[in-house]
Amino acid sequence: MKKVFIISLLFLFFGTSNQVTVNAQVLDGIYEKEHVPSRKPVPYTFLREADVMWSTRIWRMMDLREKLNHPFYYPSEKINDRMSLIDLLLWGVNNEGITPYDPVDDRFTAPMTRSDIDAKFDALDDTVSIPDPVTGEMVQQVIEGQITSSQVKKYMLKEDWFFDRQKSVLEVRIIGICPIREYTKGDDQTIRQSKVFWIYFPEARRVLANHEVFNRYNDAERKTFDDLFFKRRFSSYIVQESNVYEDRTVALYRIGLQALLEAEKIKEKIFNFEHDLWEY
Repeated sequence: MKKVFIISLLFLFFGTSNQVTVNAQVLDGIYEKEHVPSRKPVPYTFLREADVMWSTRIWRMMDLREKLNHPFYYPSEKINDRMSLIDLLLWGVNNEGITPYDPVDDRFTAPMTRSDIDAKFDALDDTVSIPDPVTGEMVQQVIEGQITSSQVKKYMLKEDWFFDRQKSVLEVRIIGICPIREYTKGDDQTIRQSKVFWIYFPEARRVLANHEVFNRYNDAERKTFDDLFFKRRFSSYIVQESNVYEDRTVALYRIGLQALLEAEKIKEKIFNFEHDLWEY
């Protein structure tokens, strides 16, 4: 009788131990990440209109095929909580209430719906006729459209450069961000580009500050998308400056190498303005 009792206790002990092992929390790492998900974006300093002594509006292009911009493009598919910038913006539109605006202009005047975004990606549902495998008759089948986020290979940034005489510094603030889709369509396989939507950047900063990007130098010190933008850790070139000619783009009066030289000329003009304010 004692042997039966002891065997029963052993079965109960090992059975309970196995159950505890199965129900134990599995952590993919050595600690639980709490810093980035709870982060808040660095607030902008208070700015009065009277303190803005000079300002200019700039539009610049980010090409994600440049090595410095790879953290914005990868991963092409979500890895744990890490995702590409376009996937994060789409997630923010669906889950965090970020408002997308029609790219017909960059003044954030016409909000878009999710179906409008699907149309921009050619991801609307389609109906096709296929033969029924049993009867052989043609039946209608709905093919669900899917967004190919990897087609977004460029971003346009709209930003304001200004000199704050209260702090005696030249600063920049990003006003809007616009993903640009690059794709082929038709039999000619011609590469086309189209703007998808505009996002009001200050509205998206909270989401950008809560999602990390890969740091190739240290996995324990991941940056966020807001960090990369706030610290200007990206490569870009100027494509437009506010001007009297209806804010025409550089491409309308310069092409090729001359367009890049014109962009450098605009950048140098901003640098010289700040440099000329001081005497050495």
